[in-house]
Amino acid sequence: MGYWVAKAILGPILAILFRPWSEGEDNVPREGPAILAWNHLSFSDHFFGPLPLPRKVTFLAKSEYFTGRGLKGLISKAFFRGVGQIPVDRTGGKASERALRTGLRVLAEGKLLGIYPEGTRTPDGRLYRGKTGVARLALESGAPVIPCAMIGTFELQPPGRLLPRLSIRPGVRFGKPLDFSRYAGLKSDRLVLRAVTDEIMYAVMNLSGQVYVDEDAQRAKKRAKPGSAAAPAVPNGPAVSGGAAEQEAVPSPAPGPS
Repeated sequence: MGYWVAKAILGPILAILFRPWSEGEDNVPREGPAILAWNHLSFSDHFFGPLPLPRKVTFLAKSEYFTGRGLKGLISKAFFRGVGQIPVDRTGGKASERALRTGLRVLAEGKLLGIYPEGTRTPDGRLYRGKTGVARLALESGAPVIPCAMIGTFELQPPGRLLPRLSIRPGVRFGKPLDFSRYAGLKSDRLVLRAVTDEIMYAVMNLSGQVYVDEDAQRAKKRAKPGSAAAPAVPNGPAVSGGAAEQEAVPSPAPGPS
């Protein structure tokens, strides 16, 4: 109930202020389980990603959103529960296994599960290596994976910015469903899990036009020096970075309806 109330209140406000656009909503099934795998550009993704969909999307969110103290903590907890997020402990080990089981339960109930395979927001607008949890969810549940790309939300609300820029029009693209039934029975094979994850991230990259970096996003955040200039996002098309040299980006589809 809280999800739809929040959407009914926020949806019209966001539509008037930001005029968000979307493409490919028909690729998301109208019923049955599916995994929506998103790039994660900014805090605003929580609002604009699920906005065009007629179905509720349940996200696995970091538990810190639900454990804050004082008035701010209460507001944060109420908001994230209201928009359909489930707290998960991301410390690894048994906590990661519990998060996986939570996601599988959501899918077993025939719902849409939203996940950010990078595990955190991008520090610089680029797309980072996905964690293999998304592949385990896909192989263990048998649910299709819908690659999803947020467009423009990094510029809308970059790291450290509290209020989004009204001059930026954000968008979201939903790609064709990915079927991994050919890997049935191989859910414990680490090479298969990495291959599936990379295929998902490649599809997200093609939708978003970001530069791909074959590195863990959390590690990149820790390595970045405070106050250093962030590398810009590349909205003109996908490219791949191995850390030393980046390939030239190629043109991507138009950035959405005007």
